[in-house]
Amino acid sequence: MMQDWNHYRASLLERVGDFAQHSPDVLRGLATMDHAATKTGQLAPKIHELISLAVAVTSRCDGCIAVHTQKAAEAGASVQEISEALGVAIAMNAGAALTYSARVIEAFQQLPQK
Repeated sequence: MMQDWNHYRASLLERVGDFAQHSPDVLRGLATMDHAATKTGQLAPKIHELISLAVAVTSRCDGCIAVHTQKAAEAGASVQEISEALGVAIAMNAGAALTYSARVIEAFQQLPQK
């Protein structure tokens, strides 16, 4: 087993609670943004969670993975749907690497010639 995600999620949420005691406005601000993202109701909660998982993978956030995997399952996402969303994240990361590789080539081409 790579990680005990249930234990990690519980421990993380406990530490977030500790942080909230010291900086409650920060947590309120985050909650406001989180609720604002779903306010229009245009996307189903499951879609929000699938997007959250794709972003969690591309931003390499273990806490996000732990929390949003559980939320995705609670919203009815199957492992097949989660896998498809993660496939999109993988493709986007590869695309981003390709795009930024082109930027490196462009930067190199703009160097003064020796």
